[in-house]
Amino acid sequence: MSEVFKHSTLPRAVRWWLAGVATLIAIMVLVGGATRLTESGLSIVEWKPVTGTLPPLTDAQWAGAFEGYKQIPQYRELNAGMNLDAFKTIFWWEWSHRLLGRLIGVAYLLPFLWFLWRGALGADLKRRLWIIFGLGALQGAVGWWMVASGLSERVEVSQLRLATHLVLALLIYAAIVWTLRTSERRRPAAALRLKVTALALLALTFVQLYLGALVAGLRAGRVYNTWPEIDGALIPSAERLWFETPWWRNVFDNVLTVQFEHRMMAYALFALAVLHAVDAVRARAATAVVNGAVWLAAAITLQAALGIITLLHQAPIGLALAHQALAIAVLTLAVLQAERLAARLAYLSPLAGGGRMASKMTSG
Repeated sequence: MSEVFKHSTLPRAVRWWLAGVATLIAIMVLVGGATRLTESGLSIVEWKPVTGTLPPLTDAQWAGAFEGYKQIPQYRELNAGMNLDAFKTIFWWEWSHRLLGRLIGVAYLLPFLWFLWRGALGADLKRRLWIIFGLGALQGAVGWWMVASGLSERVEVSQLRLATHLVLALLIYAAIVWTLRTSERRRPAAALRLKVTALALLALTFVQLYLGALVAGLRAGRVYNTWPEIDGALIPSAERLWFETPWWRNVFDNVLTVQFEHRMMAYALFALAVLHAVDAVRARAATAVVNGAVWLAAAITLQAALGIITLLHQAPIGLALAHQALAIAVLTLAVLQAERLAARLAYLSPLAGGGRMASKMTSG
């Protein structure tokens, strides 16, 4: 997070708080990925925001939790005959994921209220942080909305809801990183096209993250495990890509189409990132802009290579989680580069409404 801190005018305590929350969210995303890969996400069939903090503590409570799992289609169709020890394994993954979500909520809200009470936040910063808090509250509801999709008629959660859940988590993460970086300094001088391509890279990164979640939700990484060909060709036949009706369902439900979309977006990101880096060098942009562009292009290149390796090995959990972790790194670099090239002056005023307190915190 050292790069995130550079040039920030936020009070030191606020910076460390936000950096800590962003780190927890990144860990949360990886735990969520592991939960999906281990098919653990439906092991807890109730949403108890408060009492659910405690896991089963007695044999009777474990038996009750297991009995609840036995009532859903996933157990009957995929895990019939599972014993209690096997159930406990998937239960602990989902419980840890939910507990981490609660921890993030507390780690965000309590310091936020304290900073508000001490007058350490300017008006605009408060608005930003309230919006992020609202998104976090929404994320909890979206998480249960996702789980609920797999409790009655499906043996797994909806890939659309899974993708929404992931992208919302990463949107919150990106908003925190952007807030950490925003300051009252002027942005480095740069050509308009560099600013446009930096924002385009950030937008396409989110699209790619959404497509990656669809791939995970459909287990599409475990089929069509060849590269550069897919289904025997560089570009699959239209009949295979668009056989579902209406046509738009293929974009979200057709395993071949979803994996093909993910590949094509990876190529587009790679090409745009290289173009952005070359353009920054040729335009003799500021050193920070050039370095940011080169690092982003390098990360996207590495991510593409790791994605290919993961695909060829049929998405084992270790490679899949490494691919997801590197995706978070790519997103971080894309946010930093887009913020660095933002066209306007930052408008955070951390001293407004609490100058003395903010000054003390900055120096402390």
